[in-house]
Amino acid sequence: MQRFKIGTFNLYNLVLPNVTYYRRREYSQQQYQQKKTWLAQQLQRMNTDIIGFQEVFHAKALQAVLKESKQYEKASMVVGKEQGHGPGPVLGLVSRFPIQASHFISRFPRPAQLDFDDTYLPIREFSRPVLRAKVEIKAGLVVTVFVVHLKSKRPIIPDGEDPHDPLEQAKGEARSLIVRAAEATALRHLILEAVQDTSRPVIVLGDVNDSGLAVTSQIVNGLPPWKTLPIEKKRIKWDVLLYNVKDIQARQSYQDMAYSYIHNGYYEMLDHILVSQEFVRQNRKRVGEVEYMTVFNDHLIDETLSDESIPVWQADHGQVVATIRLR
Repeated sequence: MQRFKIGTFNLYNLVLPNVTYYRRREYSQQQYQQKKTWLAQQLQRMNTDIIGFQEVFHAKALQAVLKESKQYEKASMVVGKEQGHGPGPVLGLVSRFPIQASHFISRFPRPAQLDFDDTYLPIREFSRPVLRAKVEIKAGLVVTVFVVHLKSKRPIIPDGEDPHDPLEQAKGEARSLIVRAAEATALRHLILEAVQDTSRPVIVLGDVNDSGLAVTSQIVNGLPPWKTLPIEKKRIKWDVLLYNVKDIQARQSYQDMAYSYIHNGYYEMLDHILVSQEFVRQNRKRVGEVEYMTVFNDHLIDETLSDESIPVWQADHGQVVATIRLR
C-alpha cells in the first residue's frame, strides 16, 4: 500500500423515514430512498479508506447508505449513541483499516474550561460529543483520528426574544461564537494530549463551522512559530501544530478555489481535514505526506443567484477528501 484516502462528510440530517426530527420535519419513504441513493453515490465518488461523518441521526440509516454504496462491506463502523430524549445528530467513523479503540468525549477536560476574571463560563460540554479513535493503517503505523462537529454560526436566541431583532441577532451570533470558541479550546486540549511528545500521527476530520483562518480554527490548529524563534523552540511548536490539507493543496497549486458551503452568497470552507507534522512534506521525519485534496461540491447552489434550492435528500455541504502517500 502506497496511498490511502481520508474524508469528511456532513450528511445533512441522515434520519430514518417517517421519524420526526427538529420538531416537525421528517422524510417520506421516497425522500429517504433518494437521500440514501445520493449519499451512496457520493461515497462511491469519494472512495475513501477512512471517513468521518456528521449529522447521523440513526446508525441503521448510515449502515443502509454504506450497504448501497458497496464500498465498505468489510469496513469497521463507529457511531455515537443516539439521543434517548429524541433523535439528535451524532458523529460517526467508517474505516477499511482496523479500528483498535474508539471513545466519545462529551465533557471538556477540566484544564480546558474557559474562565474570565476567575469565573468559569457555563460551557462545559461539546454540543456533539467528539469521537477519538485509533486506526491501524498498517503494521507499526497507528493514527489517532478525531471526528468533530463544532457549534454552528446559527444565533442562539432565548425563548421570548424576537429572532428578527437586529440587536438580538447580534447577541445570538456572539453566544454561538463563544460556544464554538469554548469547544475549539477543549478540542485543542485533546489534540495536544495526542500529539505532544509522540511520533504517532493525528488526523482531524470534521465540520468546524468556520474558515481556516478564523480564530476558532487557529485555536484548534495552534499558532505556528514566529520566524525569528530559535530552531530548538520552533521544533517544539511544530510538534503540536496541525496543518490544514486545504493550505497544503494551495501551496502546491496555482489557484485556491476550495469551498464546501454556500450561505447568502458567501462561499466558505467549513469542512476541514487537519494533519499533524508526520504527514507534512517539509518534515524530514514524516511517515507520509498529503499528496492531493479535492472537494466534491458541484451539487451546491448559490441561492442568491438562482431560484433553485438544494433538495432535502442531498447534502448542503461539499465533501472533502485528501490522499496521503506513505513513504
